[in-house]
Amino acid sequence: MVQENLTQVEANIAAACKRAGRSRDEVTLIAVTKTKPVEMLQEAYDWGSRNFGENKVQEIMDKYDKLPSDIQWHMIGHLQRNKVKYIVDKVCLIHSVDSYRLAEEINIQAKKRGVVVPILIEVNIADEQSKFGVRPEETMQLVREISSLDGVSIRGLMCIAPYVVDSEENRPFFRKIKALSIDIEKENIDNVSMDILSMGMTGDYEVAIEEGATMVRVGTGIFGERNYNK
Repeated sequence: MVQENLTQVEANIAAACKRAGRSRDEVTLIAVTKTKPVEMLQEAYDWGSRNFGENKVQEIMDKYDKLPSDIQWHMIGHLQRNKVKYIVDKVCLIHSVDSYRLAEEINIQAKKRGVVVPILIEVNIADEQSKFGVRPEETMQLVREISSLDGVSIRGLMCIAPYVVDSEENRPFFRKIKALSIDIEKENIDNVSMDILSMGMTGDYEVAIEEGATMVRVGTGIFGERNYNK
């Protein structure tokens, strides 16, 4: 199943890139592996996946040593400050930074381990009460504040668009966050680049790619429905 699904997702990504006049190389597929067993991750790895995304620190810890060391782990879920120390030297990117206090803790733990941690600022692009993320109009200020921390490096923005049946409904949100990233880029802030736009999930990643996503996070589309009883 994983092989067939990965093949289909790859074809969809390639088609979306073609429609947008973009190179396939511009988009990184992150296989979202939350609640999935190591065997399924290994299958995805065997078929070429190297970027895996987890929502919980504990799942990264549980899987990290059981899988090949060249996997790039992405922390894509809400991150509590007291859990930062466990993953700063294990993940290639933290997608979900939405406060100065969280960035400050990442900075402290990064310095203890002698690393610089790449991060994305999570933007609550649709202003949904149920979601984490900084408000769009407050994003620039937060970027400026975090940019002074030398143990982190701001690499772009991330958003979780609303759950919709018709992916076209999320196109305006993807356009909005792309425009926001361009505005931030223009400010030429030290320690800030906007080369990563992490947006689009199983239901809407093709539209996200058409609107400029450089990373898409696909779980159900690769591994099937999640099993929360594990």
